[in-house]
Amino acid sequence: MSKKLPDTTSATVHTLPTLPGQADRLLRELEWKVIRRLDGLLQGDYRTLMRGSGLDLADLREYQPHDDVRHIDWNVTARLNIPHVRVFTEDREMSAWFLLDLSPSINFGPQGNAKRDILTGFVAVLSRLLTRHGNRVGAMLYGAGNAPARAVDAVLPPRNSRAHVLHLVHRLLTPPAPATGTSKPGGGATELHRLLQTGLANLRRRSTVFVVSDFISAPGWEKPLAQLAQRHDVVAVRLLDPLELELPDVGLITLRDAESGEQLQVDTHDAGFRRRFARLAAEREAVLREGLTRAGADTLELCTDDDLVDALLRFMDLRQHRVRTSRAAPSRAADPAQHAA
Repeated sequence: MSKKLPDTTSATVHTLPTLPGQADRLLRELEWKVIRRLDGLLQGDYRTLMRGSGLDLADLREYQPHDDVRHIDWNVTARLNIPHVRVFTEDREMSAWFLLDLSPSINFGPQGNAKRDILTGFVAVLSRLLTRHGNRVGAMLYGAGNAPARAVDAVLPPRNSRAHVLHLVHRLLTPPAPATGTSKPGGGATELHRLLQTGLANLRRRSTVFVVSDFISAPGWEKPLAQLAQRHDVVAVRLLDPLELELPDVGLITLRDAESGEQLQVDTHDAGFRRRFARLAAEREAVLREGLTRAGADTLELCTDDDLVDALLRFMDLRQHRVRTSRAAPSRAADPAQHAA
């Protein structure tokens, strides 16, 4: 069952306008306030944003738990009785895909800083960073309410121009259309597995894939996410708001199911109710984190009270740590293999 969220409509459900030129103004503001700060802090080094998968064999090393099993060199493994993987020279130009969950629950959050706003800012900044360095970005949009049967609403093929980023930002700023074929206010439960399965079916070449969602969804997304992570470099970007974890003592409020629209009035003065809410939220957190860990994808959490620059720096640190760990792995395969031959 979807989690109940407070229904303070004026503060939590933020309808994003689509004024002429708004996408351009937002992107210019982010370029000035966020990207310039990142340029200064990182000195333009964005190589850790994406991991290439070129065709030139560079080295052999022992298998590590995070490695793609498809890169195992079975001949060397048989000779040494220790699993070894092939390390390839990375491509300089890569494709990044954003698999975006735009279901009703991401409209939750404070005015001007709802989860949807965080998603839009993150995608805009990362897309611009990548395209400025010659990489292509594409997107799959789910839950915007334009497609029947909870299918993916739109697929934007990868491009590397600023105009393409503007088009993507404009799509994210467009208010959701009423869902087709449903009478529920929220359009029914989110089925995140549909978005992930669409990615599995359509992304042929190895890419960096950002799955951006609050993961408030019907069960079944864990397996396709793990399959996606086996084929691609996947980053699960999880959106959340502090009120989803713990309710404040503010008296009578209306709780609304973000997906179905069902409402219930509760008294948050009741300390027992707040404890039960926090306990259920903690249990859901544990299940969610376990599912993301099993999938084998890097995870970045974006909270509605986060600073976007700080969040991106955390992500960069995570990627750099993974790269250092990978490079520090034993690389003793070449000479033993030659001797074994």
